[in-house]
Amino acid sequence: MTQLPTPVKVTPSTRIGWIGTGVMGRSMCGHLIDAGYAAAVFNRSPAKADDLVSKGAVRVDSPRLVAEASDVIFTIVGFPSDVESVILGDDGVLAGASPGSIIVDMTTSKPSLAIQIAEQAARHGVHAIDAPVSGGDLGARNAGLSIMVGGEADAVAAVDPLLQRMGKTIVHQGPAGSGQHTKMVNQTLIAAGMVAVCEALLYAERVGLDLEKVLQSVSSGAAGSWSLSNLAPRMIAGDFAPGFYVEHFIKDMGIALDEAARMGLELPGLAMAHRMYQDLAAAGHSKSGTQALLIALRNQNTQ
Repeated sequence: MTQLPTPVKVTPSTRIGWIGTGVMGRSMCGHLIDAGYAAAVFNRSPAKADDLVSKGAVRVDSPRLVAEASDVIFTIVGFPSDVESVILGDDGVLAGASPGSIIVDMTTSKPSLAIQIAEQAARHGVHAIDAPVSGGDLGARNAGLSIMVGGEADAVAAVDPLLQRMGKTIVHQGPAGSGQHTKMVNQTLIAAGMVAVCEALLYAERVGLDLEKVLQSVSSGAAGSWSLSNLAPRMIAGDFAPGFYVEHFIKDMGIALDEAARMGLELPGLAMAHRMYQDLAAAGHSKSGTQALLIALRNQNTQ
């Protein structure tokens, strides 16, 4: 096993790098800047980092330059291919990271890729952990995310002060890849739950109930869930803007189904939800929020 140097110690002068300043990443990085950390940021669409630059972040032109300017480098991008490119690519994070620095990938990605990144990073004397999150745009804005962490214990402990600025539930799940596997459990739970929330609202709508009063009754009982409390009000208001993109949810469910197939597991509920969301994307809602599944169910029941 590769002997890694001691990971950097997080102090007020620790330099932060951030790659991916979208719906969630922008808020998450903002919490670190607000806490006083200097940040170098990169996004493929530079304008998406404007808010962070106005708060004091320095915009750079590549993931490699982010790493060269940072002690701890965070990534939260779209798809596993994006993770591979920004970390392992020729102009990626590993090309610029210094020994002892720490890469924290917060994208929901493949467990196997998390292991590959950790192994390649170790050969450069760099620590890498996987730390996908749950909580959507609201959790990101309110620093209330659940963060599921995989990687070496010393590196995880080193970045804990930074993770605490972004989340309220931070759990070290085990070695590299464990955070991603835990996120697959999370997404499997959410998938069928979202179908149930949409079908329940459609039922209430059809019989003429006051939907807000219905939520008052059911949200605090045995049927309560994060999706019911946070996304059902958006559905009632006709707000289908993304807190989490449909296309990213489809990606996550696909990863979970692939992992299940590799282990010989059949997950019919997850497979059903995956098909429903694929149909939703095909109908033009890939960039909508996951709560837009209600639109597809409404359309299905008006034909």
